[in-house]
Amino acid sequence: MNAHTERFTLTGLAGVVEALRDRPAGTPKGVAVIAHPHPLFGGTMDNKVVQTLARAFVQSGWEAVRFNFRGVGASEGVHDAGQGEAQDLLEVVRQVAPQGALALAGFSFGAFVTTHALAALWEQGRIEKAVLVGTAASRFEPASIPAAAHERTLVLHGEKDDTVPLQSVMDWARPQILPVTVVPDGGHFFHGQLPLLKGLVTRHLSVIHG
Repeated sequence: MNAHTERFTLTGLAGVVEALRDRPAGTPKGVAVIAHPHPLFGGTMDNKVVQTLARAFVQSGWEAVRFNFRGVGASEGVHDAGQGEAQDLLEVVRQVAPQGALALAGFSFGAFVTTHALAALWEQGRIEKAVLVGTAASRFEPASIPAAAHERTLVLHGEKDDTVPLQSVMDWARPQILPVTVVPDGGHFFHGQLPLLKGLVTRHLSVIHG
């Protein structure tokens, strides 16, 4: 992402996990762990939306960690339809952010996985922010977001997403009364709208919760 991006490895349940870390100037507010889109459709930690999320977190004072799910890049193991990937995400959090403020973010398949990690970690009381972009609600079953986490969670979706129809995300969000921010004319990958996406995320990250 930039000259200061650190490439490193962790040990996951399926073996080596390849990761990237970007740090802000000064002392970080905490660590943000960002999950990438579907591994079987070319999703990696270098995806443009994932990079945009990392930039938004770093600009907002967070340390941003991206990683490749099992079977992607140099990460060992094989695709596990979300269950193993959720374990990967929890293991990355355990190693890169064992304590202190935590943020979770994901795009598409990565957002679906992130919902399950958020549900698993919420009771620890450490999650300051969550960002879910293009949540893959049409092909998978995202976890419900804890009610107390709603104000800390930004759900972003493109109006004209033809990979994950907006209606599927609304059907997931409606029973929870979970707000969804819709980007007019936006597609799944937000082509031409990444600066807008970054701005919406940084605005969300600037809100201080009591």
